[in-house]
Amino acid sequence: MAKIRTGGITTHVQRLDATAPPPGGQGVAPLVVFVHGLLTDSLASYYFTLGPAFAAEGIDVVMYDLRGHGRSDRPRTGYRLECFVDDLVALLDALGERRPAHVVGNSFGGTVAAATAAWHPERVATVTMIESEPPVAEWNRHMAVGLADAKDRLVREEVIGWIHAEHGAHTARLSRSAGRILQATTLAEDVPASRVIDDDLRAIGCPLLAVFGDESGLSAQVPSLEAKLTDCRTVVLPDQGHSVLVERTAETREILLSWVREHALSGAATP
Repeated sequence: MAKIRTGGITTHVQRLDATAPPPGGQGVAPLVVFVHGLLTDSLASYYFTLGPAFAAEGIDVVMYDLRGHGRSDRPRTGYRLECFVDDLVALLDALGERRPAHVVGNSFGGTVAAATAAWHPERVATVTMIESEPPVAEWNRHMAVGLADAKDRLVREEVIGWIHAEHGAHTARLSRSAGRILQATTLAEDVPASRVIDDDLRAIGCPLLAVFGDESGLSAQVPSLEAKLTDCRTVVLPDQGHSVLVERTAETREILLSWVREHALSGAATP
């Protein structure tokens, strides 16, 4: 593990180099960058699910803590989506990476991945969104409501107590930490004020994979994504809510590995 300066902050990053030949005997290993979700998440969610398995399949892996999360710096301000995108590009620069990356994002991380593809297309080979939304105006509205509610509720002991009773001590600790982040920073105000892309999604020019649980409201995006994007694949997992990465790890891993192998073999990983 290492800490690297990425613009105005220090970012905590974990690299896993490929431990097997690249898929299909390619000369250059593909690069996958994993981007985690907001508030209750960190790079650890990938370290204990997808990261090592991808390295074992001949893929170079980068995982990192978003600003304000994990062991990365937590500035008081600077939490618009474009700040997270700039951090990702700065991280790739600091690592000396010029390979277009397969950027995989869970929840908010998928929004970061899609925005990076839209604003820095030369840096992104493919995007995978796991239970995510692209950064359009409707996403801003959803985030404004959700973050305002979380900022209000996650400082209440009765709410934390209910979370503990219903979901366990670990989830309660994460929720309490999320409340502290929201109180100590302008994240709840900054994210809904983020830059967005047009609703037609034409700014996302690379192949996009979207994975949803069928019990999540986010799966309602499937017809729109397939209609608006020329190179889009969607997967909806049955009997599954928002926690796809944790609760359906094996299936998600195979879906994503197949996707990356396919596009690495088509030449997307070539510098």
